[in-house]
Amino acid sequence: MTHPLVSQLFFTRAEWLRGLKGLTEEEGARHFGQMNCISWDVGHLAWHEQRYWLQRAQGIVLFPQLVTNFAFGAPMSTPSLKEMLSMWRKVTKQSLVALEALDTEKMAQDLLNKGKPVGQSYGSAMQRLIYHYWYHIGEIQAIRQMLGHQKLPVYVGSIEKQAPYTPE
Repeated sequence: MTHPLVSQLFFTRAEWLRGLKGLTEEEGARHFGQMNCISWDVGHLAWHEQRYWLQRAQGIVLFPQLVTNFAFGAPMSTPSLKEMLSMWRKVTKQSLVALEALDTEKMAQDLLNKGKPVGQSYGSAMQRLIYHYWYHIGEIQAIRQMLGHQKLPVYVGSIEKQAPYTPE
């Protein structure tokens, strides 16, 4: 059975994708002032997913360029939205192995970096990632409003049906 916190991550990912629906390549590349463009945000969340569920949980780095170009504090850039979504999809697909293995006991264990604890449990990492997605969901919706988009998705979507509260 999928751990309830993992179900919340899956729901959050779906809501994030819903917020990206209908964007063009050009719109994904638009910058407003000091804000990163939407395509950069996609690469940034792919980096975060890769960091936790591939690099630390499995010792895998699928895309080294995510580490150098999209980590926290990386410089502003304008990547291809299509490319970033492709990387994100590959990273999240590969992450299923680690996520499906999480149970209550594992959630309390430290993530590792090169075999050494990083001072963050799987559960804390999961919460940080979920909150990180919601931060960028809001940012992306603000950018879409600046692009003139209307009838944007209303958050939080159908959580009661798709990811209701489930006790451990």
